[in-house]
Amino acid sequence: MTENEKQVILASLEKGADALLSAVNGVTDELAVRVSTPVRWSILQCVEHVSLAEDYLFFLIKTAKRTDLPLVNEQREILIATRGADRSVKRESPPYALPKGQFSTLHEALQGFIVSRERTIQFVKTNEEDLHYRIAAHPIIGTVNCYEVLLLMAVHPARHAKQIEESKAVLAS
Repeated sequence: MTENEKQVILASLEKGADALLSAVNGVTDELAVRVSTPVRWSILQCVEHVSLAEDYLFFLIKTAKRTDLPLVNEQREILIATRGADRSVKRESPPYALPKGQFSTLHEALQGFIVSRERTIQFVKTNEEDLHYRIAAHPIIGTVNCYEVLLLMAVHPARHAKQIEESKAVLAS
């Protein structure tokens, strides 16, 4: 990763985490477990999903295969960064990231995410490798390089922050 790529990822990781934390600010445990519609997750389930996804995507990075040639798709990198948080296109969660009820409170779920996100940030800060040479199989996108995985990790909490804001608006009415 170039120094510029590293700084972009670090800023994006912070921005995504901040969006999630802002969205849940002031949410009580009582509100966090309520479901706004039968087809939506509760706020607690959204945060659990983000935490599970963070862990799985980090696992993809750590177990990715090294290639002799870099896998670079600048167009896809731009799309991930600009459209990754877009909620106009609904996506099915892969099974590994479906909420399982592993957290009993919103605070516990947030702590799970924060610990995982901090691990990701430390990885980026200390990484000296060009992650375009490491490839993994993403369950939705297909073959990606690990720089793209980090881009996905960065925007994913912002996507669900929007979902949480939507749920809060419905639950408040």
